[in-house]
Amino acid sequence: MPTRRSKLPHSFYNRPTLKVAEQLLGKVLVHRTASGIASGMIVETEAYIGEDDPACHAAPGPTRRNAPLYGPPGIAYVYLNYGIHYLVNAVTEADGHPAAVLIRALAPVDGVALMHTRRGAHVAERDLCRGPGNLTKALGISLSENQLDLASSRLTIEDRGCRIAGVSWGSRIGIRVGVEQPWRCWITGHPSVSGRVIK
Repeated sequence: MPTRRSKLPHSFYNRPTLKVAEQLLGKVLVHRTASGIASGMIVETEAYIGEDDPACHAAPGPTRRNAPLYGPPGIAYVYLNYGIHYLVNAVTEADGHPAAVLIRALAPVDGVALMHTRRGAHVAERDLCRGPGNLTKALGISLSENQLDLASSRLTIEDRGCRIAGVSWGSRIGIRVGVEQPWRCWITGHPSVSGRVIK
C-alpha cells in the first residue's frame, strides 16, 4: 500500500452524499486505541440521504439519536443496530442537511492480529471486516466513537493513494424500506464486499 497518508478534510464530506459514498472507496478507516491501531481500506459503502429517504434515520425528523446527521459534515455517526452490532457512518452534506454514508466493509490493512483477537483466530483475513457490524468489532468501534471528528480524532479516514480498479452500484441491503434506491457501491470484484454482487 502506498506510504502517502493524509486525513480527509471536512470539505471532502461537504458534498453530495452519492459522490462521497463513491469516493470513500479506496480510502482507509483508522482507529487508534489503547490496544493498538487497526485500519482497513473501504471497499463497500451505502448512502442515506435526508428526511425523504425512508431508510435514513432522519426520516422521522430530528431526534436525540439522529442528531449527528444534522450536524457538520465529517463527523462519525455510530449507533447500535437491533441491539447487536455497532455501525459507523460518515456524516455528509452541509450542516442541517441530514445525510451519511454507512461504511459496509473493509479490507484489513493495519492491526490484523488485533482484529483476530477481537473477532476470533478462525476468521479468514478477508472476512475480518466483511460487513458493517464485523468491521466495527474488528476495529474496536462503539458508541464511544459517536460524534468524533473524522478529520482529527482517534477515528479518522485517510487517503493513502490507493487505486481501485472499478466501482459497481446496486440496491441497499439489510433494510426493509427504500430498497429500490441503488445507493450501495463497492469495489468491483473485491473479496471483502459484504453484500451480494449484482452482475
